[in-house]
Amino acid sequence: MCGIVGLFLKDRRLEPQLGELLSDMLITMTDRGPDSAGIAIYGPVIDGKAKVTIQSAKPGVDFAELERDLAEAGLPARVAVKSTHAIISVAAARLADVRSILSSIRPDVRIMGSGGSVEIFKEVGLPKDVVARFDVRSMSGTHGIGHTRMATESAVTTLGAHPFSTGSDQCLVHNGSLSNHNNLRRELIREGMAFETQNDSEVAAAYLTAEMAKGKDLGEALTSALDDLDGFFTFVVGTRSGFGVVRDPIACKPAVMAEADQYVAFGSEYRALVNLPGIEDARVWEPEPATVYFWDHQKAA
Repeated sequence: MCGIVGLFLKDRRLEPQLGELLSDMLITMTDRGPDSAGIAIYGPVIDGKAKVTIQSAKPGVDFAELERDLAEAGLPARVAVKSTHAIISVAAARLADVRSILSSIRPDVRIMGSGGSVEIFKEVGLPKDVVARFDVRSMSGTHGIGHTRMATESAVTTLGAHPFSTGSDQCLVHNGSLSNHNNLRRELIREGMAFETQNDSEVAAAYLTAEMAKGKDLGEALTSALDDLDGFFTFVVGTRSGFGVVRDPIACKPAVMAEADQYVAFGSEYRALVNLPGIEDARVWEPEPATVYFWDHQKAA
């Protein structure tokens, strides 16, 4: 079943509240999928800097002295630990080196996402516990997406939880099921894409990454998905500056959106949106089937 939420802020004065607002939206959707949860926050971009979110089943072992060991491997970095996750901050020019160095010095660590802006936190458990574990309420940012999962096609694991990130500053949450994901996975592997799970949602994320690598923006990539992806799906996707929503042509999965002067919001059900500021004055609608909705901070500027 699953529950998904998203919040794209147009009013910068709300940015310090992003984590709190998104957390409440996600917790409200708990009964749509209580086995695992995740959230992606797009925070401020620092020129010349990038970050990688990592996860470990043994954080006390893998994160101990990680900053020192990265430096000894030739990668100056700062490491901020948050429970089972950690944020590695590096020079943007060295971002591509992080994965190879980690595979050598910390082979059991998993990369959740990377880029100049995004931080991704996901674990097995209820949304309220995941939110508390990573202190999501204190996080600020420009936009974010979240997911609470009911596993139907794979095991309940951290890697199987959403969001899925397959490109720099790009991540996806999904409610539904793709029917052609195995064929698409094989095609993407031939194009050089790597996968960490058997989850069909990771294939959807990788498809969008591949399309944007061809020069498309998020809105154009989502439009292409309507032709190339089969099955029932509702996607909410984030990039460094963009926020997009699309449903398949049948649109059997529930979805509701709201747009106000301050924000654009998405929820699997309206009750996820009821506590947003000014919701009573927002335009509220059900997103149309096979229709791409796309906002971008850079294009709005």
